[in-house]
Amino acid sequence: MKLLQELDRRILPPVGNVLARLFRGAVRLRVFTAVVGVVAVTATLLVVHDANRHRRSDPSLGDVLRVGVPEGASIPGYLDSSRAELAGLAGDTAVYALVSFNAYLAPDRLAPVLADASLSSVFARVPLPNTQTELVRLGAYRLPGDVVAAMDATAARKREEARHYRDLLAANDKPDELREIYVTGAIVADNEATAYAEHCSCVYAAVVYAAPAVLRMIEDRPETRAVDPITELQRLDRTVFLPPLPEQTTLAGPMIEVPASAAASPRPS
Repeated sequence: MKLLQELDRRILPPVGNVLARLFRGAVRLRVFTAVVGVVAVTATLLVVHDANRHRRSDPSLGDVLRVGVPEGASIPGYLDSSRAELAGLAGDTAVYALVSFNAYLAPDRLAPVLADASLSSVFARVPLPNTQTELVRLGAYRLPGDVVAAMDATAARKREEARHYRDLLAANDKPDELREIYVTGAIVADNEATAYAEHCSCVYAAVVYAAPAVLRMIEDRPETRAVDPITELQRLDRTVFLPPLPEQTTLAGPMIEVPASAAASPRPS
């Protein structure tokens, strides 16, 4: 499991960054035609989309369980089904659950919301306006200490990512399309690094383990948007979580981005 978590930490963020940065517009698709095949194969192995159900197992991927809202699916429908499933959960046996929040929370606001439950991980995103920032899963068991430490590590990774983009910009032999991608990447990574270093209000969901009665108490707290019990979970390392973002109210999907030239953030040095 540690090996899979390490692969998740090292491989998924770069793949997500590549997909978020490289495939914007027809011109960039032409520039990166050679990359598409490799990225597509990797993405297929990591994530399987299903817009009709909020969870399912996929035998082709070794019985991967997906929990949450797939891209294009109805968020109100997901909230209703999660509420009904939790209401019908009987007995005292503890289960895992995906808890999503109404707003982005700072690390020190998590303990009161998730009180009496065992924490497994949290999901964070720096909510920059009109920008698709990286969705990060942070392993955490103690609050707020583990989340703070994970944010510090993410800030260091983001600083290195911004430095890498600036190194690419230093080579003046790149076409304009690539330079725009690098500029945007450096700006976004710098802003993400600053936010995580300040232990931002960035956490929008968590995976917990608790008895049904505790999960219902969590559901009743004002910060909670939904508690989705995962009664069919077999292995956490074979589960893909897709919690809804607080700002999305109708359909799940990527954020709308603006070009770097239109952003208010300064260009990187």
